Amino acid sequence: MRVAVVINTSWNIWNFRRGLVRALQAAGHEVLAIAPPDDYSGRLESELGCRYVPILMENKGTNPVKDAQLTRRFLRIYRRERPDVLLHFTIKPNIYGTLAARLAGIPCINNVSGLGTVFIVENLVSKVARGLYRFAFQFPYKVFFQNNDDRELFIRYGLVKPMLTGLVPGSGVDLARFQPVAAPPATPFTFLMVARVLYEKGVVEYFEAARQVRQALGPASVRLQLLGGLDEAGGVGVPRATFEQWLAEGHVDYLGTSDDVAAHLHRAHCVVLPSYREGTPKTLLEAAACGKPLVTTDVPGCRETVQNGRNGYLCQVRSADDLAAKLLQMAQLPPERLLAMGEASRQLAAEKFDEKLVLREYLAAVAEAGKN
Repeated sequence: MRVAVVINTSWNIWNFRRGLVRALQAAGHEVLAIAPPDDYSGRLESELGCRYVPILMENKGTNPVKDAQLTRRFLRIYRRERPDVLLHFTIKPNIYGTLAARLAGIPCINNVSGLGTVFIVENLVSKVARGLYRFAFQFPYKVFFQNNDDRELFIRYGLVKPMLTGLVPGSGVDLARFQPVAAPPATPFTFLMVARVLYEKGVVEYFEAARQVRQALGPASVRLQLLGGLDEAGGVGVPRATFEQWLAEGHVDYLGTSDDVAAHLHRAHCVVLPSYREGTPKTLLEAAACGKPLVTTDVPGCRETVQNGRNGYLCQVRSADDLAAKLLQMAQLPPERLLAMGEASRQLAAEKFDEKLVLREYLAAVAEAGKN
């Protein structure tokens, strides 16, 4: 069959859905990658062997005229390319791609990988978004959720019928690619946050907690790092000027972006994500697979990755003080306790978040949808 993977960036396909693409190809399917062009678009063809199909898509904003045009662009591509099954990821493909799939008569499988700002903040935009989900989600063959809280929320709001839903452990993690290394990280004790520089990822709380931790332990004994790109679009990202002011205070080392996240994970003692809400964060799954203790917020998506006190600590959402307290607690653990936490993270990743579990669900759903 011809299967199309549709996401809001080519980078997203490369970083989060590479295993899915390869699994579909191994099962004998031709894979189309439909996404806006960026630096990773060419790699989808040259290294993954997809046929890349570009589409113009604004990831932020809810302009109804532009969104109607996006639906027409999806429809035009779907009618031209005639995939047998569509796999939609991220908000706009989930909504407008689904409407186009309905018009084109192509079955689609959607993935709600996180609820985003429209569910974190209650306003007119969130009400409009829920209405759009309610309308569009009448039509998918199946809708996968990455945690049960999100699934129950959609059902409670009447956005999707329970019979259409499925549950997968995030996008899973490649346990062969992300493994513990024998050598322990060098001193000083290093915390690493891997996330785009967005307010909803808890970046404000991380910077404030960094200040408190360095003040309590001394700047020479602890290091706090941030790996991830700036994203100023749509008002949800931290403006560059503001971010540079924070960095100038000297409490957090900014590492920019990297295609080798595993190398940075291996150099850290503990991985941190103080997000306001997630699907199931890939970065924490990768960190767990690398055998790292975790500190994250007690919110849907994040709490699934931590058994509190066993492989890390859960902190209160939007609380820099509580985040700092958990970081201090982690930094002062004896080495043997840190090692045991890391081993527990690896065990949890292997038992609960193995990418093979996710791929099995997708391959079965694609096979079923393709028969209809």
